[in-house]
Parts: sequence; C-alpha cells; structure tokens
Amino acid sequence: PETAFIHPTGHNQPAVEAWLTQVTAKIVEYLSGAAKQTPLPTVTDPPAIALPESSVAAETLTQQLDSILKSAMNPAHPGYLGHMDPLPTTASILGDWVTAALNNNMLSVEMSPFFSRLEPLLMREIAHLFGLGDRAGGLLVSGGSLANLQALAVARNVKLGCVAAGLAACEQPPVFFVSEAAHTSIKKAAMMLGLGTDAAIAIPTNANSQIQVGALKDAIATAYQQGQRPFALVATAGTTVTGNIDPLPELGAIAHSHDLWFHVDAAYGGALIFSDDYRDRLSGIEQADSVTFNPQKWLYVTKTCASVLFRNLETLHRAFRVGAPYMNTDDDWVNLGEISVQGTRHPDILKLWLSLQHLGKQGYRQLIAANFALTAVFVEAVQQRPFLTLASQPEMNLVCFRGCPDWLSRDQWDNWNRTLQDHLLEQAQCFLSLPYYRGHYWLKAVLLNPFTTTTEIHRLFGAIDQFAATSCQAAM
Repeated sequence: PETAFIHPTGHNQPAVEAWLTQVTAKIVEYLSGAAKQTPLPTVTDPPAIALPESSVAAETLTQQLDSILKSAMNPAHPGYLGHMDPLPTTASILGDWVTAALNNNMLSVEMSPFFSRLEPLLMREIAHLFGLGDRAGGLLVSGGSLANLQALAVARNVKLGCVAAGLAACEQPPVFFVSEAAHTSIKKAAMMLGLGTDAAIAIPTNANSQIQVGALKDAIATAYQQGQRPFALVATAGTTVTGNIDPLPELGAIAHSHDLWFHVDAAYGGALIFSDDYRDRLSGIEQADSVTFNPQKWLYVTKTCASVLFRNLETLHRAFRVGAPYMNTDDDWVNLGEISVQGTRHPDILKLWLSLQHLGKQGYRQLIAANFALTAVFVEAVQQRPFLTLASQPEMNLVCFRGCPDWLSRDQWDNWNRTLQDHLLEQAQCFLSLPYYRGHYWLKAVLLNPFTTTTEIHRLFGAIDQFAATSCQAAM
C-alpha cells in the first residue's frame, strides 16, 4: 500500500498526512468525550484475529479504531478511581509519537545519539531531587518490576561479591528483608536472581501497613542466628493497596548499621519530591542506595516510564555493566544497554522530559495539592459513615476502605463489598478496584485524575448510601 512507510523523499506525504490526521482526530475526539464513556468497559468476546492475504485499506483500519477505543480501559474518565493509572499528559502522548516515528534504540549511543545523552542528564537531576548526592544517577526501564529487579541485582552483586562467580561462591544462604505489604515484584526479583522467594523475608506491618521496626530487628537477629547472610533491606514509599510509607529514617539507619543495601520502592510515592508541602513524608529516602520511581504513575507520563536510581552511579557500572563489543563506544557517554537489564529499549525519556518542561515543577505541585485536597474530602466521607472502615490512615491520595455493615454477619461482608463495586460502576459511573488484603476484600480509590471533582465523590457516596439502605432493608 502507498502508506505502508513514510517515503524519505516525501513522495507519499499527502496520503500519510491525511491518514495521521484522521487517526489524530479520532484520538482527540475520544479523549475529549471520555467522560461520556464508561470508566471500565466490559469486553465479552475476544478480538477477531485475521491475517489477511492482501492489504487492508487504511480507511478500514481507521474505522476499526472506534471499537478498539471504546473497549479499552478509560483512565481519563473522572470516575476512574481504581488504580494508579492516570490519563496521560498531552506532552507525553506527543513524545511517544515522536519517538515511535524515529524508532531509535536506547541500546547504544550511536543508535540513539540524542536520547542517550538526555536520559542520564535528566536522571541525575531527578536523583538530586531525592537527595541522593552528587554521584547519583540512574536510567529508565520498562516498569517498576524491572527497576526493583535491577536494584536488587546490583545489591546482590555488591554485597555478596558475586558478579563473576555467582551465588555458588556464597557460603551462607543470602536473604533480604521486605514489608509483607510490598509489591509482588520483590518476591519475583528474589526468584529471578536465584535466591528463591523464601529469601525475601516478609516483615509484619502495623495498623497503617508500615514495617514494624521491632519485628525487623528481630528478623535480622534471627537470620544471623540461623546462619543466613542478610544483604539488603527494601522499604516501600507508597504501598500498592493502601498507599502507606514505611518509616524510612529508622529503616535507613538499621540498614547502614548492619551493612545492608537500602532500597526504597517509591514507584508511586516518589512523586512527592515535587511537592513542597508533602515531600517531608519521604524523609529518610536520601539514605537509600537505590530508588525505584515511576513517572508513569503520579507524573502522568504515558506507559511505560519507570526509573531506577542509584546513590553512586559508578557502583552500577562496576557491579552490573557488561560491555557490548559489537557497539561503538563514546568516551563521554555510556551505552545504556550495557548497564541495564534491557538491551533494546524504547526512548521513554523524551515524553518524561517534555512533560516536565510543559507542566514544570509548579504544575506538579498544583496537581499533587489538588489530589490531597480531594483525598481529604473522600476520607471524611468514609469516616462519616459508621458502616465503612479504613484499612489504614492515608498518607497519599489513595484510600482503601470497606463496608462492615452491622446488619449482616461478618462472613457476608466480602460479598457485600464485591457487589458494591459493581453497583458503583453501574449506578455512579465510578470504578474502584477490589484488592484482597489482610484476608478480606477492600475497595480502593486513587484520587489521581485532575478532572475528578467533589461532584464525582458526592455521586459515589450517594450510590454507596443507596446500596447500603437497600441492603439494610433486605436484611430486616
């Protein structure tokens, strides 16, 4: 077909421009009307798959986009409150489009000459915001799970000295410590690093889903007594279910006193470094040896955009770098594929840089402040209803709660909450997720969308009251 590729001499420019313009118009039309769609569509049938023998017309493909758009998750809807998945900044959409068109490869400097320079410079600036020091830096990876994996791989290599010989050289079983409320990627990392999931020793949490410091100290002592080799401590700044932050100052001090690598998974909560009013909640993160931070969450950058930062970037080079002899080298710039879990990688740095330029620190401060203000309204509404209870005291813009109606027996509460989730989507056009936590089902709201207002919150709680009244009457 004429538009299969964009001709480098411009022979098919009018046809390509027409097609891109049509698709752009559809995207903008859909996103501009996202509030009129459902937050979470129901897809009952799998997509029809056909591999045609000959070309399908561009016009036909464009028409098929309508059903695809309407069948996708809709985080732009003001009632989409279920997960840490925001609508994207306009600048990041454009950045993704530009990098897709250029198709550069972050494997090496010669395959991405501009982006391979932009990424380390911007990562250094962000690492400085975390207070990691003048030798800090990092790189982008495709998701927080890979960021945690790379951080723990470096921790293992540094603390156990196993870059070349591997774990076979370890005389004692290596272990590390992590909150029982930590992201599942931590256990996956332990498995993938040859440690086994049992090596990630889960530490009990308090009522606010934070690591119990006393229990951590006991676990460290027990590990030494059992002949194990502790090498790292993982803290969380923004747990997935409740959004709570571990006591970072205390954990950092414990890690350093035992010569443990201190990693902080701030995939979500790391955005607080942009807030003058709330960044103190990350106090202690400056002690970290490594940090996971995902701009694809609270910075509203299109997926994927995640980062792993290191207090000393040279440590990453020494403990992880494997040279690629088939690639040219640059005296001043490293081939990022040599120090990353990934080789070939999309240039996610442009959309992050464009978003930061377009919104500025002030824009992100305003967004975070608005999120916290809306969270306060939400929390107050929960506390005003005696049949609702919070899972913890919220520390960010995430509220985890559940219904505990006294007109039903306790063994009916989980089903009540599951049914309430469906009711809210159908009656209030509000989607809350339903995490399983502490042996029960909870409802989770993430107040992230800048277009969610108190109107949506009042509509949601009006639907909750209606559901509760109907449920109570039926139980009588």
